[in-house]
Amino acid sequence: MNWQHKLGNLKNPSYLQSSSTMFLFFASWGIWWSFFQLWLTSKSNGLGLSGSEVGTIFSINSVASLVLMFIYGTIQDKLFIKRHLLIFNAILATLIAPFFIFVYAPLLQSHFMLSAWLGALFLSAAYLSAVGVLEATTERFSRVFGFAYGQSRAWGSFGYAVSALIAGFIFVKDPNLNFIGGSLIGLFLLLDLLFWKPKEERDALKAIDELKSDNSTPKLKDMFGLLKLPVLWQIIFFVMFSWTFYNVFDQQMFPEFYTSLFSSAEVGQQTYGTLNSIQVFIEALMLGLVPILMKKIGVRKTLLLGTAIMCLRIGLCGFITDPIAISGVKMLHSLEVPLFVLSIFRYFTLHFDTKLSATLYMIGFQIAAQVGQIILSTPLGILRDSMGYSMTFKIIALIVLITGIYGFFIIKKDNEFVNGQPLEK
Repeated sequence: MNWQHKLGNLKNPSYLQSSSTMFLFFASWGIWWSFFQLWLTSKSNGLGLSGSEVGTIFSINSVASLVLMFIYGTIQDKLFIKRHLLIFNAILATLIAPFFIFVYAPLLQSHFMLSAWLGALFLSAAYLSAVGVLEATTERFSRVFGFAYGQSRAWGSFGYAVSALIAGFIFVKDPNLNFIGGSLIGLFLLLDLLFWKPKEERDALKAIDELKSDNSTPKLKDMFGLLKLPVLWQIIFFVMFSWTFYNVFDQQMFPEFYTSLFSSAEVGQQTYGTLNSIQVFIEALMLGLVPILMKKIGVRKTLLLGTAIMCLRIGLCGFITDPIAISGVKMLHSLEVPLFVLSIFRYFTLHFDTKLSATLYMIGFQIAAQVGQIILSTPLGILRDSMGYSMTFKIIALIVLITGIYGFFIIKKDNEFVNGQPLEK
């Protein structure tokens, strides 16, 4: 029956269109984003910035992304299943190469803070905040047109994996090729959104009206009402001191740390691209397997398991310097992300009103992680400059361990405080 359902998705025009959009968006993003930190820090193939400067850039990116998340969310709530905002994002994606080559890179060298803020606005508008719009819109499409969101989202991971594999080989030749690749794939994304409109979507005015009338769209008063719940603040604190470190570790530190373990930067960068691609491929497969595990062991245990793997992965990187061993540790990433992300989303739909699940996910996960990154990116960059990667990773792992212990006591059991959709028995 499960396989029949999956095959049925292949006959669903909305599923096919949404999946192709996912694939192209993440491919356009991954071909340059997977090497963004290396581009910022590399003296031979990049700008040669310090850890504190990189931390400042990531902090500013998070501020801009945080603001745009609210703006984009409000706009998309009014658009419902219309793709106008995604088309705007795709237009910006096609401009990523000229922006990086002619604006962002030169200004970072001459007017650092101006360029950092300008870059944060552009990158957030095109990708960092846009990804939330894409995921939320696709999830809404899945409910209206009857397909599995997780399967459609997996195509995004595959797109990122393919791009990351290619990215490592072209980065060592010329980083500008990565940005040009992003623009070219962005162009295909734009054409996909402009010209592929399944008939069932064009005829979906009734579905849109039903979506408007079911009161499922979160209002501003609902958001403020949620902030009065102590249980929400408990999970926000948990996310800020766990998932934030995933972002800082993987985006801000690991790429340069990993490539420095090799005999030359070129070999390290190519190996990193291949490794990153393999890891994302496995991650995409795990997106389909983790829901099965979650049904067997429960949401709470799945979330705590994801946190434990995060602590282990970051901590081991503080003790190991062999590139082969570190490559094996990197593969834990493909388990950690699906375990944490899928369980945290299910946690919200289990313990809170499902009508507010998207708002809860935004406040309790996306925004909490962004705030954490704003606060911690620059201090951790300074810590890395003064103490090196090894000690920084050990400190991060210790904080995640303490947060995991805190989570053990505050994360609700699956059979208590059930105010949303109960687990299937």
